[in-house]
Amino acid sequence: METTPPHPGPQGADRPGDRGGAEDSGLRGTNQSGMRAQNERLVLTLLRQHGALAKSDIARITGLSAQTVSVIMRSLENDGLLLRGEPQRGRIGQPSIPMSLNPEGAFFFGLKIGRRSADLVLIDFLGRIRAIERRIYRYPTPSAVVDFVREAGPRITASLPKSLQDRIAGLGIAMPFQLWNWVQVIGAPQAEMDQWRHRDIQSELAALTGMPVHVQNDATAACGAELVFGTGERPKDFLYFYFGYFIGGGLVLNGQLYPGRSGNAAGVGPMPVPGPDGQMRRLFSASSAATLATALEKAGQPSDQLWERHDEWQIDPAILSEWMDQAAEGLAWAILSASTLLELEAVLIDGWIPPAIRAEITRRTEAALARLDLSGITPPAIRQGTVGAEARALGAAAIPLAQRYLLDPTAASRDI
Repeated sequence: METTPPHPGPQGADRPGDRGGAEDSGLRGTNQSGMRAQNERLVLTLLRQHGALAKSDIARITGLSAQTVSVIMRSLENDGLLLRGEPQRGRIGQPSIPMSLNPEGAFFFGLKIGRRSADLVLIDFLGRIRAIERRIYRYPTPSAVVDFVREAGPRITASLPKSLQDRIAGLGIAMPFQLWNWVQVIGAPQAEMDQWRHRDIQSELAALTGMPVHVQNDATAACGAELVFGTGERPKDFLYFYFGYFIGGGLVLNGQLYPGRSGNAAGVGPMPVPGPDGQMRRLFSASSAATLATALEKAGQPSDQLWERHDEWQIDPAILSEWMDQAAEGLAWAILSASTLLELEAVLIDGWIPPAIRAEITRRTEAALARLDLSGITPPAIRQGTVGAEARALGAAAIPLAQRYLLDPTAASRDI
């Protein structure tokens, strides 16, 4: 099912402690022979977390000898994965030379399979989107997804110079699991959605593309994107909510993505929360774009814009405000429930929603949580996610990146 990646690089690694800071992060190397692959991943992980570093800094952080670090850096530079910066003078002795990740050192495809659309992105080694194509459909089928990749993949590949095309090192897929269970909610024929029970999309796309393919739950992948590509202060323990057609989630504990036994941990959509009438309902009935779409259609207003664009929605302010209140209340109850089981440092809210609406939902959720009885609970900070609408596709692309080049791949693949 997997083929040998086209670009040479570090292979295989142990799984260290957490993915946090430097000296306190568990990111320690070993000078024993036979551990070069792990040490290469260690160096690449540090450079991703901290930016450009000199060899002396890496040796100090990791505990590796200066000679070992020099060998590793030289190898990674020769493989095209690192760039040499300008010498930094002003210190005693030889000037230090900062080394950083080469954006064109490797590229990765990310495929987001959603209930209303599919996205195929190509990212570089820094996680920047180099190309993206999108297809909107009424509901997803395996054939539609495979055809989309067959058509869009070569076009996206051709957007790179020929000299870089063999540096595309893998494809990650972010998708909802057990799509056949959601036919009534998304209005799809059961017979067509049952194809997801029997079709092995992972094997089919591996054969089509000739590269390693990994699969992960879509919201978990979005949470992984926050870990790998997120900006600003990164909490060690946080619950992550992503607004898509439904709402999904991810969980990070001690700086590591926690996918759970089946890859579906923190699948927050089915969490029971009280509705306005006091009756219990599932979170995705309150805090999903699908709920907003239903409200718009009942008011005789089109909802297609919700799936077509994420930067700006032209929506009746009254309908939007009522939905945001409903979503915030649902999130607040879900956060309260999660906080009784886990000591969460923060909750992050992101999604396929305009930034201004995301900010307002975050504010209303914070206010809604403060109104609940928090006796015996230390409430987590409520923050906005930093990756944005493309988090699922970026998280998909982060899976092969992490599997191939980082310590503790945060995006371990799972069967569908």
